[in-house]
Amino acid sequence: MAATSAISSPSAGRLLLVEDDRELGSMLFGLFTEQGYRVDLALEGQRGLHLGLSRPYDVMIVDRGLPAVDGIELLTRLRRRAVTVPVLVLSAFGTVADRVTGLDAGAEDYLVKPFEIEELLARVRALHRRNLDHARLLPLGAGWLDPESHVVELPTGGQVTLSGQECRLLCALATRPRQVHTRASLRHRVFDGARTESIVDTYVYYLRAKLGADVVRTVRGVGYRLGGL
Repeated sequence: MAATSAISSPSAGRLLLVEDDRELGSMLFGLFTEQGYRVDLALEGQRGLHLGLSRPYDVMIVDRGLPAVDGIELLTRLRRRAVTVPVLVLSAFGTVADRVTGLDAGAEDYLVKPFEIEELLARVRALHRRNLDHARLLPLGAGWLDPESHVVELPTGGQVTLSGQECRLLCALATRPRQVHTRASLRHRVFDGARTESIVDTYVYYLRAKLGADVVRTVRGVGYRLGGL
């Protein structure tokens, strides 16, 4: 494993490292700390599982050959609990079947030991970028809204493009999904206080026409709240 002198900017993200080899774990902890990551190190699978379920991370690096709870089982349990943080599996097991097993378990990447430090850093940066891209999306039940592109990604894999006003209304609902929003508050926040009281109802109608009747739910006598796709 070659050394690296490239140091990234601070606050590169939060990283969970699960590695039972103390020497390698300590080295990687120092390496990623120097790169600006806030790193938690777990020396066995059960501890890694606890951290992965209880703390938010941008990227996880998981050794496959862990005691008690191995890396594949750890990853499987995380995915069953809807933890979607991108995971890179490190392993001495490097056959095609081994890599397929890791990727099928939910890993986004798989790197075989021994590895080059520069390649590991580059792969982690790529996973972090992917997580940042995903983090900007707002969940709509089983679908997603990208506020920047005004595109809704449907559970079926299709996409629907919204107008600016439609996107702003749906974004207002999705950023506070459990809140019931009054028509007056939505008119003020989304439509710059437009005097036409029916404007909110009109754009709710447009959203339902494009995305289905359940995307916005009516709370009688109060207003609207986010539904789902």
